[in-house]
Amino acid sequence: DLESPLLANAIKAFNPLKIRLGGSLQDQVIYDVGYMKQRCDPFVKNNSSMFGFMDGCLPMSRWEALNSFFKETRAVVSFGLNALIGRHKMSNGTMGGPWDSRNARDFIQYTFDHGYKINAWELGNELCGSGVGTSINATQYAADVIVLHGILKEIYKDAQEKPLLLAPGGFYDADWFKEFLQNSGLNIVNVVTHHIYNLGAGVDPNLVEKILDPSFLSRVESTFKSLKTILENYGPWSSAWVGESGGAYNSGHNLVTNAFVFSFWYLDQLGMASKFNTKSYCRQSLIGGNYGLLNTTTYVPNPDYYSALLWHRLMGKRVLSISSKGSHYLRAYAHCTKNARGVTLLLINLSKSTRIFLRLSIENKNTGLDLTGQTELDKGGRKSRLEYHLTAKDHNLHSQSMFLNGKALDLTSGGKIPSLDPVEINARQ
Repeated sequence: DLESPLLANAIKAFNPLKIRLGGSLQDQVIYDVGYMKQRCDPFVKNNSSMFGFMDGCLPMSRWEALNSFFKETRAVVSFGLNALIGRHKMSNGTMGGPWDSRNARDFIQYTFDHGYKINAWELGNELCGSGVGTSINATQYAADVIVLHGILKEIYKDAQEKPLLLAPGGFYDADWFKEFLQNSGLNIVNVVTHHIYNLGAGVDPNLVEKILDPSFLSRVESTFKSLKTILENYGPWSSAWVGESGGAYNSGHNLVTNAFVFSFWYLDQLGMASKFNTKSYCRQSLIGGNYGLLNTTTYVPNPDYYSALLWHRLMGKRVLSISSKGSHYLRAYAHCTKNARGVTLLLINLSKSTRIFLRLSIENKNTGLDLTGQTELDKGGRKSRLEYHLTAKDHNLHSQSMFLNGKALDLTSGGKIPSLDPVEINARQ
């Protein structure tokens, strides 16, 4: 409901929030414009079709309404294009033949002509590697991305701000990604996107145990590390985004992926991804399924919404090296503070029964100086630090109420996001 003030307020609070439009059905969307303009029908359920739906149509009236909403809320938008038009199904289940780009080109031209601001265009959803539903080989996909690059270059040739080109938007497969980058070539792809659902299926009864297991959480580090290496060697002109991640696929799990306990996974993911030079992290979803940041029907924020908002406001772009000794239940990440002088630490205690006491030691690698127990800010005269403690209502990990420094985070009477106020602590404590 684009008229909902709760939805608008939730997005405005980020100032700005990046929103990706796309997902499983994006490769079955026809855009009601240009040569494809015809009777514009919505998606219809059909169990024999991919993902259980027949092709659907995006009317330009809805596209206009969406873009008015994005402008009002100052959202930064990425749009996923249908990459399957014009292809044919091969005997092995993959899709063969080149992409028919005409409908996408007409849609992009329409978008540009109407002044709709799109930050990034992405081709296809989860078609890389073995794919989900179907797949495209890396060489053909690279050729299609080159076509999209040409379309964007032509349409936006006189624009002051050029959109990014994102690809491939699927699960990481090192060989496929390497072949794709080698074949797409220099400066074609601005951002390499990959998806993460490292907790497995949402129906798994052991989700909470996985979320609170530091060894399990660390397994996905190998994906970030491998992609970082691939980009350094074969696509140094590109940056990395997590283009979609909901933790547990098939809509997550009620009272787990939309409850307090999921912030242990989510904040750890944000910290880990940043450590390996990931520039953006797109959470599945803003609204929808059991893993939405907002309640699907009421738009009231779930706990992860506040975790995301705190991360967005406090953690700057410069990531600092950090290590810890002691309990392996402690997860620690450090960034330069956003829009302020200082350092912000993210500290996560995964243990249900262990209280962790910390002693901070900051080493300046340029001088070798060890400032144990005393930060540069302390030396500059600052006598306090700001702390944000996130806890669950009644210490119930399955609660959908988040507390900040002991105070419930509830919408204001006017439906606005509450202020996220820290507590000030003596820096010597």
